[in-house]
Amino acid sequence: MAPAPTRWIGVMSGTSLDGIDAVRCHIDGEGWRGVEAVAQRAWPDALRQTLLALQQGHSRLTAAEWAALDQAVSDCYVDTIRPLVRDASVTGIGLHGQTVFHDGDRLMTSLQLGNPHWIAARTGCLVVHDFRRADMALGGQGAPLVPAFHQAIFAHPDERRVVVNIGGISNLTRLGTSAEPLIGYDVGPGNALMDEWIQLTHGAPFDNEGLWASSGQVIEKLVEAALEDAWFTRPPPKSTGRDFFSLSWLDALFPGWRENPAENIQRSLLEITAIGIAREAGSCNRLLVCGGGAHNRLLMRRLSELLPATSVETTAAFGLKAQHVEGAAFAWLAERRHAELTGAWHLATGASKAAFLGCISLPPRRP
Repeated sequence: MAPAPTRWIGVMSGTSLDGIDAVRCHIDGEGWRGVEAVAQRAWPDALRQTLLALQQGHSRLTAAEWAALDQAVSDCYVDTIRPLVRDASVTGIGLHGQTVFHDGDRLMTSLQLGNPHWIAARTGCLVVHDFRRADMALGGQGAPLVPAFHQAIFAHPDERRVVVNIGGISNLTRLGTSAEPLIGYDVGPGNALMDEWIQLTHGAPFDNEGLWASSGQVIEKLVEAALEDAWFTRPPPKSTGRDFFSLSWLDALFPGWRENPAENIQRSLLEITAIGIAREAGSCNRLLVCGGGAHNRLLMRRLSELLPATSVETTAAFGLKAQHVEGAAFAWLAERRHAELTGAWHLATGASKAAFLGCISLPPRRP
């Protein structure tokens, strides 16, 4: 008899800092059953600005300020999760946490905000958290961790597919046929540069559907200078963050770029993202796009133009909305940790073996 399905909530707030996505999923030992309910919450403006400054390395906090920030992030997670717990029996929560630092090369560590004990106490659910550092302790990059989930949900035995998540950073999973190994890695900037530029020039958090970029022209020399960076030719495994791919990165590569018309810069930043993804996608039958970038119409159009022999579509066509994929992935990873199961994630991260990803925080015992 197949095991009864369990309900797990996956909580993700990525490098794009567009908010918190919580996804309640049905999962069982035989596989994936799908998303049952979702909840979303935008970061309060002041909190978002503080998190953004941390990600970009522009902030220095005292210990008390750091603790207060962790508490504020935790409270936002609780407020997002509670409605999903209130009307269903939930086994547990997969909490990725808000990344503020990640270094898979030198320090080999990753830091996320969000107090799992606080969240467990206020939701009454066990919380699986700190997913990345067990992999890093075995020599892995600690990222990306979602390729094994992509393989479980989107792989096809006779079709070469690539899944690309376009958040602040773009990460890619290459799903070959059943005879080919799983490959996944960060490919470069996603929305990070575009979001930082429109925030600086317009005070807006993102370019809705790429409309502003659509009004500009590509600055070819800026795009060429960016894509010549050695990071793009570095072989996987590799991971990165907004502390590297920032406007300061462009200052070093192409001095004077800020003197161009602002809309042309925005268009060029989108082109850097599109070409970076298309180069790595290579020859595949389908490119499945998820994350916030899937809602950027100009970016999706450019990917289709750059990959004329590939069907470019969002993951929604395969049963999972673009904005829900990462949250669902951490629900799936949490269920596997709770069941003491490993997976093929080390093939993407470069770890020597598959670790048990995550630590478990238990809620208080019921009287």
